[in-house]
Amino acid sequence: MSEIKTHIIDASGKSLGRLACKVAKLLMGKHKVNFDPSKDMGDFVVVKNVEKMKITGKKMEQKKYYSHSGYLGSLKERSLKELFEKDPRKVLWEAVWGMLPKNKLRKKRMKKLKILTGE
Repeated sequence: MSEIKTHIIDASGKSLGRLACKVAKLLMGKHKVNFDPSKDMGDFVVVKNVEKMKITGKKMEQKKYYSHSGYLGSLKERSLKELFEKDPRKVLWEAVWGMLPKNKLRKKRMKKLKILTGE
């Protein structure tokens, strides 16, 4: 049985999607030889300097994030620029959340992710 490690990743200058993909693979444990999709075998991941990560193209203005409370007419829409200015950690969290498999292990795996702003 392989041991659980802690990976520290510096996000400065890295693309949002590529970084989120790398983090998701580490959280799932796909880099391990004895990977099993039905078990939580992933490692802990700490991401630093999230506010310095690179966002390419016109995503800052065009990409939208939606949230709904369940009440009629309560659909809220935010652009990536608004969300990034308010809390850059939330942008990476949403990207990794979307890349993990949609099953009962997703919440458990996300608890192993720690996102830090500049240190």
